Amino acid sequence: MALILFSILSCEKDDICIEAVTPNLIIRFYDIDDSTLLKEIEIDSLWVDGMDNLYKNVKSDSILVPIDLTKDNTLFKISSNNLEDNFNFTYTRKDVFVSRSCGYKTIFEDLKLESNTSNILKEVNIINSTIDNETAAHITILH
Repeated sequence: MALILFSILSCEKDDICIEAVTPNLIIRFYDIDDSTLLKEIEIDSLWVDGMDNLYKNVKSDSILVPIDLTKDNTLFKISSNNLEDNFNFTYTRKDVFVSRSCGYKTIFEDLKLESNTSNILKEVNIINSTIDNETAAHITILH
């Protein structure tokens, strides 16, 4: 009886990862004339350096952009109505242990806009410089 009880108590939870992984950058688009109103943008394409086109022919007021896990910056380009803007964000990467089943995830701290053009998108505001979840926007862009 003791052997059966010991066997049951020594079992561990299944190794299934259900926790969040490395978060994406969340960008929300707002109206340049009234910065409290969300405003959709027609995205012809959104390209991130080192990755395929993420968005093509999409109309949205928010997007998720993956961040480069191998460098301390991510460059992305967005085009709309034959105009293009480039953005270069820098950050500090920090690996955090999640669990045995999930392993590590990367969070990004000290997010900064190093450079950008303003052909389509007129104002970029970082509202959360730490990217550790996908529950709220990190950047707002007025257009």
